[in-house]
Amino acid sequence: MATKLLKKSRAVERPIEAGNSAICSACGLPVKFVAKAQLRQVIANVYERGVWNRVEHFHADCYRDAEQPYGEPAD
Repeated sequence: MATKLLKKSRAVERPIEAGNSAICSACGLPVKFVAKAQLRQVIANVYERGVWNRVEHFHADCYRDAEQPYGEPAD
């Protein structure tokens, strides 16, 4: 008998790309591209009861300030 593999929420850290229109889940401000700043964002796939529910975006600093709610972000 096969068992259902439940997915777990996870996060990755990425550079912010031009044209990004995400809102930070922690501070509520836009996660905006700034050419000279090379800012980073954390993107989290959020699963509830093992099923994908949503994607949340964070400024990298906000994610750390929020105590990494979806774990250590992968690169």
